Amino acid sequence: MGRFSGKVALVTGGSRGIGRGIAIRLAHEGASVAINYRSDEAAARATAAEVESAGGRAVLLKGDVGVAADAAAMVAGAAGELGGLHILVNNAGVSADMLALRLSEEDWDRVLDTDLKGAFLTTKAALRLMLRQRWGRIINIASVVAYTGNAGQASYAAAKAGLLGLSKSVAREVATRGITVNVVAPGLVQTEMTDALPEELRAWMLNQVPMGRPGTAEDVAAAVAYLASDDASYMTGQVLRVDGGMVMI
Repeated sequence: MGRFSGKVALVTGGSRGIGRGIAIRLAHEGASVAINYRSDEAAARATAAEVESAGGRAVLLKGDVGVAADAAAMVAGAAGELGGLHILVNNAGVSADMLALRLSEEDWDRVLDTDLKGAFLTTKAALRLMLRQRWGRIINIASVVAYTGNAGQASYAAAKAGLLGLSKSVAREVATRGITVNVVAPGLVQTEMTDALPEELRAWMLNQVPMGRPGTAEDVAAAVAYLASDDASYMTGQVLRVDGGMVMI
């Protein structure tokens, strides 16, 4: 019996990278997992297979978190197919890395719609269920760039900083209803997204990590699992930075 036995989790952007690591970790601890993806069904199916190998039930939910109807449908789908919704992990994210002077309005909107508006829309839909059951865990995946900014990542940093404000505000609204809202802010983590960064940028970022190594999806998943558990029942509106010491405040 794992600590999430009988619980249902929805992980947005769960087909790869950090999302995949989170889905697998929650399944290892007993959760049934709804895996949201936008386009890569093959990757989502691979994640589902790993969730099932870990002993959890898995369901795939295709949709764009930045579209209100899709966000509502994926929450309803998770609850309908798996019997409820107890844990929401807003992980879906995109980036458009370029200097602000060259950043198009379309790219700005795309990043903010997915990384920030998407978390708002799925949270809003999930809260309707969580408020009725008077229990819920919402964990938003931000980034240390919410604190530091980063040249060439104006839209991404703005979206992730917005997640901190969104999380703290919602946490205050639902704190008396058995629902916690917290944030995990990763630093440099080895994923497909960071692998696509220019090598000189990755080397510079790694040089900022006191531990001298990038993190893993499993490092982030461990923090998410803690915040989703009863061990963190008296924590809300908080940010756990999983960054090897990049940001110390």
